[in-house]
Amino acid sequence: MKAILLAAGLGTRLRPLTNTIPKCLVPINGEPLLGLWIKKLIALNVDEILINVHYFAEQVEQYVAQSPYRSRITLVKEENLLGTGGTLIANQDFWKDDTTLVIHADNYCEDTLSAMLQAHNQRPTHCDATLLLFETPQPQQCGIVELSDNGVIAAFHEKVANPPGNLASGALFIFSEHVFDKHLSHFSKGHFYEISVDFVPLLINKLYTYKTSGLYVDIGTPTAYKNLQSKLK
Repeated sequence: MKAILLAAGLGTRLRPLTNTIPKCLVPINGEPLLGLWIKKLIALNVDEILINVHYFAEQVEQYVAQSPYRSRITLVKEENLLGTGGTLIANQDFWKDDTTLVIHADNYCEDTLSAMLQAHNQRPTHCDATLLLFETPQPQQCGIVELSDNGVIAAFHEKVANPPGNLASGALFIFSEHVFDKHLSHFSKGHFYEISVDFVPLLINKLYTYKTSGLYVDIGTPTAYKNLQSKLK
């Protein structure tokens, strides 16, 4: 099993905190967010982790170089940002034939993800991937899903004014080894794509879901970051 931690973003909404540090290294109770993700993935028995870097790349490189798990980590520097989907296409040879977790490294996740992995392994046979869901108090700022009776995504609404509910995508996926060949092989390397915009619509009715009961937070703004720190004290 493999994992991709998407960590190249500029973190502009989190300024001024990200004026001197990449978003993935922002500390959560004293530990960089990226470190929390790496530990979580190792506990899940993930064999190899790919991390894309761009903004303050050297800081991430230095952090990974000191990690006890560095032998399992591959760093890929993007000179030009490719978007979350573009990164997957550019690095298809790393993940396309394996079960792979795809994670936005700037989200805080309390869940161990072991139950999500179990749900993925027991997904309906016609589904090729599983998406983590959480309840949000701000549905207009999220991708909101509609589900069929068996927990499969029937519709996806990306940051619309009047979303039909508050069940949101955590942008955390487990891809089966079939996802690339069946759904993504026509995308070209070197182009900019976003997972939620370009890939998720292709997986409607083939994307299973797992709803987390733990904290799941996008720390994208100073207010969100401060609120999370307060909850964890």
